[in-house]
Amino acid sequence: MSRYGTEQRGRPNSPDYRLYFKNADGKYISPFHDIPLFAGSKEDTEIPAKKSKTTGSEVLFNMIVEVPRWTNAKMEIATEEPLNPIKHDTKKGKLRYVANIFPHKGYIWNYGALPQTWEDPNHTDNITGCCGDNDPIDVCEIGSKVHSSGDIVQVKVLGVLALVDEGETDWKIIAISADDPEAQKIHDIDDVKKHKPGYLEATVDWFQLYKVPDGKPENHFAFNGEFKNKDFAVEIIKSTHEHWKALLHKKVDGGTIKCTNILVSGSPFCCSEEDARSIVQSAPAFMNGDPVSPEVDSWYFFPK
Repeated sequence: MSRYGTEQRGRPNSPDYRLYFKNADGKYISPFHDIPLFAGSKEDTEIPAKKSKTTGSEVLFNMIVEVPRWTNAKMEIATEEPLNPIKHDTKKGKLRYVANIFPHKGYIWNYGALPQTWEDPNHTDNITGCCGDNDPIDVCEIGSKVHSSGDIVQVKVLGVLALVDEGETDWKIIAISADDPEAQKIHDIDDVKKHKPGYLEATVDWFQLYKVPDGKPENHFAFNGEFKNKDFAVEIIKSTHEHWKALLHKKVDGGTIKCTNILVSGSPFCCSEEDARSIVQSAPAFMNGDPVSPEVDSWYFFPK
């Protein structure tokens, strides 16, 4: 979507790398808080979104792409930093990469999040019995195009998988870009089974195994790994949107989550354009780096 742009700071493939977001007016914004959940909403006057774009009878959502398909670098929205840029996740000072789960290479979808959603870690989910993972809700976009980190894609929601990751509820929304050639024939989770056979099974296998190479146990799922349909998924999204609203209006304790924004009307965390610019300019300047990490291309994890 041309409504948004990005600005790189720091060196790619380094702990300093950050990808900041701008709107069409060139203002720095938070992708977590300032990009509307519903596609077609006007940022400055309709947050939370009051209008939404539809294709036929289907509501479209904005998706923030964090990780392009077939790549391994664990890129994510920095929820604990002002303006929430995308960063390369680290653990114990080292950059994180997902293993290749045979026969796949890296992430098997365009992976990202829905803005203006939050899985509240203080809220116990009635379905999974676990608390939220303290992040915006995750999205697996299954279209044919490989998107870039920082892309904002309008998607159709198709279903959801209920992952329980180290004791936390971690919903995985299944979606497809509205512009994808197959979007006109894929409307719900059963259509994915029909038109992309094996994709959902591969998705369950991937999420079950992706942490095993790091010495962790296999992940588990609610509903025995069964995907729930579009209507169920939309209700989950609406619930996380309500949790986000409470967060942005200081009705719940967000802990270390940074709620800095420039467009959310009535939010006590709203800052000026000048403050937003200062946040970005305080980050290290952009430097070219090696676009390929050598440590993830040459090996696979073979499940037993």
